Amino acid sequence: MEYNPQLYQEITNRITKSPQQRITFAEYMELALYHPEYGYYSQNAANLGKEGDFFTSVHLGADFGEMLAIQFFQMWEILGKPEHFSLIEMGAGQGHLASDIISYIKEEYPDFLKALKYIIVEKSPGLKNIQQQRLKEFEISWCNLEEIPNNSVIGCFFSNELIDAFPVHQFILENGEFREIYVTIKAEQETGDLFTEIADKPSTPELVNYLKLLEIDINKYPSGYRSEINLAALEWLGVIANRLQRGYMLTIDYGYTQNRYYNPRRDKGTLQCYTRHHRHNDPYINIGKQDITAHVDFTALEKNGDRTNLQKVGLTQQGLFLMALGLGERVATLSQSKQPLSSILQRRDSLHQLLDPLGLGGFHVLVQAKGLQTTEISQQLQGFIQPL
Repeated sequence: MEYNPQLYQEITNRITKSPQQRITFAEYMELALYHPEYGYYSQNAANLGKEGDFFTSVHLGADFGEMLAIQFFQMWEILGKPEHFSLIEMGAGQGHLASDIISYIKEEYPDFLKALKYIIVEKSPGLKNIQQQRLKEFEISWCNLEEIPNNSVIGCFFSNELIDAFPVHQFILENGEFREIYVTIKAEQETGDLFTEIADKPSTPELVNYLKLLEIDINKYPSGYRSEINLAALEWLGVIANRLQRGYMLTIDYGYTQNRYYNPRRDKGTLQCYTRHHRHNDPYINIGKQDITAHVDFTALEKNGDRTNLQKVGLTQQGLFLMALGLGERVATLSQSKQPLSSILQRRDSLHQLLDPLGLGGFHVLVQAKGLQTTEISQQLQGFIQPL
């Protein structure tokens, strides 16, 4: 078993200093992924893409970013072409998406470029360094979300595969009782995991309140049912709603609506780990050497948006979203390309992966808005011609 010994010691120290010698799974996941020195995203910032542990839509070429640029341009038009339009990318990976978006806007929409202020909010110091190297030719600024004043942004916040990496609380139902999963040190460490789990009373009433928000009756679920609750996503969405004066919030990620996420038959939850493109569900091995994710509950994002003045504009699948923005035409014109056959086939494969409903094309795209007039809301976004 490969793991980061320094990170293991940091987690162990956190547990031993805790009053009950345990931490919530959310605390464990936060340390495993985001510890500033030893966390996965700090140590493996460059280890993304096809040669790393996982890849995203961004790693399949510039088309994904260019389609987003088309949608952002339309948003700017709907808002009346304001003199200043902030495009705020939340978690920018290695900077590929920002490069693709700005390059396309520069080529196709010069007037939009004059109004554009591109901002990146990045938590990982390692990824921020990579972004700044890759994007040094562009006019981009970096900041923390907390540094953005309330009610100040006219434009769009957006994220791509970000919320799935937010630390989640895990719970299990035991004979009708709600129990949270805690992590503690394993007594015997000769083989297997270094940590073990304890189920006990919830650490915060917000976990039960989350289920009430979704109107979930735990009495209808079998004993042993286990899943996750992403409180961090709701808090994050609320902060963004406070910062946004007028404009949009666009979220792309893998996940489900509530009826599928908390289906009684999905009794093991959605937590999964990735290392070298191998997927499994044990977060207690390869500590600091693997990604840990959970699917996104898009119904929770919608309902919390309603509570924070974010109005749902549309929810659709990524494949339908990209097709509506013109990706289908790009696939169709490949046969007329004069590039070498090998290049044509490679690009066609990449475009098909973006559209595949069983893969990236099945991801969800949610757009919410704040401060728009009724006439502005009624103008349908191009990417949402085919909503779910």
